[in-house]
Amino acid sequence: TSAKLTRARNICIATSEKVGRSMNKKTFDGVIKALMQKPSARVVVLFTRSEDARELLAAAQRINVSFTWVASDGWGALESVVAGSEPIADGAITIELASYPVQEFAVYFQNLNLHNNSRNPWFQEFWEHKFQCSLHSQNCSHFSLKSGQFEQESKIMFVVNAVYAMAHALHNMHQALCPNATKLCDSMKPVNGKRFYKDFMLNVTFDGNMVRFDQCGDGIGRYNIFNYQRANGRYRYQKVGYWAEGLILNTSLIPWVKTSIPVSQCSDPCKKNEMKSMQPGDMCCWICIPCQPYEFLLDELTCRDCGLGYWPNTTLNGCYELPQEYIHWKDVWAIGPVTISCLGFMSTLFVLGVFVRNNDTPIVKASGRELCYILLTGVLMCYSMTFIFIAKPSTVVCTLRRLGLGTSFAVCYSALLTKTNRIARIFSGIKEGVQRPRFISPTSQVVICLALISCQLIIVIIWLMVEIPGTRKETESDKRYIVTLKCNNRDSSMLISLTYNVLLIVLCTVYAFKTRKCPENFNEAKFIGFTMYTTCIIWLAFLPIFYTTTMCISVSLSGTVVLGCLFTPKLHIIMFQPQKNVASHRVSTNRFSVTAPGSSHSQGESSTILKSNKCSWEITKITTDSCWFCHPWLHLHIMQNYRSDKVKARCSIYPSPLKEEFLFFFSVLTNPAGLDI
Repeated sequence: TSAKLTRARNICIATSEKVGRSMNKKTFDGVIKALMQKPSARVVVLFTRSEDARELLAAAQRINVSFTWVASDGWGALESVVAGSEPIADGAITIELASYPVQEFAVYFQNLNLHNNSRNPWFQEFWEHKFQCSLHSQNCSHFSLKSGQFEQESKIMFVVNAVYAMAHALHNMHQALCPNATKLCDSMKPVNGKRFYKDFMLNVTFDGNMVRFDQCGDGIGRYNIFNYQRANGRYRYQKVGYWAEGLILNTSLIPWVKTSIPVSQCSDPCKKNEMKSMQPGDMCCWICIPCQPYEFLLDELTCRDCGLGYWPNTTLNGCYELPQEYIHWKDVWAIGPVTISCLGFMSTLFVLGVFVRNNDTPIVKASGRELCYILLTGVLMCYSMTFIFIAKPSTVVCTLRRLGLGTSFAVCYSALLTKTNRIARIFSGIKEGVQRPRFISPTSQVVICLALISCQLIIVIIWLMVEIPGTRKETESDKRYIVTLKCNNRDSSMLISLTYNVLLIVLCTVYAFKTRKCPENFNEAKFIGFTMYTTCIIWLAFLPIFYTTTMCISVSLSGTVVLGCLFTPKLHIIMFQPQKNVASHRVSTNRFSVTAPGSSHSQGESSTILKSNKCSWEITKITTDSCWFCHPWLHLHIMQNYRSDKVKARCSIYPSPLKEEFLFFFSVLTNPAGLDI
């Protein structure tokens, strides 16, 4: 049917109406009004008789509506169809079977009259209609077909060709079946109609192959294409094309009404990134809905999601895999952290070299050499983490990130915690009057520090076993065109693994605060305190924003604070004040006063000198507030410019229990690192 053929050629029929012989003007008007219900459909295709086409044009003129008409050969190029409705028919495209006048038929037809054509029962009726006369009331015999203008019907040629086709087929059949006979032979009595049709009728050709049939028995269609237009003040049919197994159309001969080819469609074509949403009950109308940026067109009615990590290609008929984004070494975001880490790494190596070279000097020994080297190792690990965080994520890199981040912090803060805890225990023991604290030797300090570090290693190993290292692709909902390659660990897991380091920082800060008022020789506690206060600020600032770049900067800053606050003062003395890095300048003391707790001397009273044969002491009354540490038996106050070796020599006769504690306390003040006096 025509509906299937049009659908196969992507031609949509908005509405379809039927017309017939029994219709009147009112029903024709109803057909035109039905067409008007589809205002976007401006082209009307007519497969009708010429009479029906004429009535439709008249109805359109009465309603005052115009369409672009496309008509079949029922309209053709007949003037009778458009008579009286020329403006409404303006611009119509019509087709007509291509034919040529048969001159022999024209002569034959014009010579017909009432006397020589009595065999045709309809000829008399035609004669009366043609000349508007009656054979019963008046004489019509004086009229002639030769008078007046004669327009041969275009279909006459096809009738003539049909007769000739039958004649040629019979002739060919006779020659094939009765080659030597002039009459019908027995082979044609009777004629086999099926054989006649297939073997002879379908194979007929004549007039230079202009007349022939296809395998279905249809003649080869040839059509002239006309445009009804106004030219030079009058309307006429202008031939604009021809079709014979192919279309030839000269559109330059068509004066379009609005200077452009008319468009008849219910909906505009969708853009290449839009799909059609068909309207219920109307296959000709749709709404164009844009596809999402991450979708491609599976067909004109369906947008399909490419999936995470994929993006539509330029033609939107498929997807391609997005490149994986990660920080590259040449990126601006990487250059800054890498530069900081390189400078910090070289600075740490320089400090380490200076300390190794001056390993046996008082400043290095008083700093606790073993813990200092562990601390410098932790600082180097902090600076090294920047390179691991910026490297392309892989299973190995992700493992090193988990292992190195918490461990580098644990090395630093375990060493600091051990140092501050040692100082706090020493002075707490002095105030409480107990014996020398346990586990304050260098070996003990290293063991304690390694034990604290091993706790972090156990946490990390358990984490690696529970959450196997690897990589993942991550996209944000509002930026699906960006695929970030990351380690598969959750940020929450990373933060949980740093909880132990937070505990170390808190404990270090508490001990640093408690030992802030230690003697001058213990002013390292002051620098440790400043280090921990700054570290707390850095962690509070960077821990909530856990990103690769910020974490690199945070780790580097943590190492820089430790390096700058703890080692810069020592480095300054070693390099620029070497005179202070000798034993004679280790302790800035020359006199000390002792007084028994029960002494009756009031504050401000003059000193009393107690002398013996081997040792003399200056006893003075001082308040507890002025003590650097207090003892149940003694208040010690170290005066300026008193050498430690003389103190040892002079107190050799001090009573045994008191002398042993006094020597320990004095060794704490004069040798805070070693305590091996």
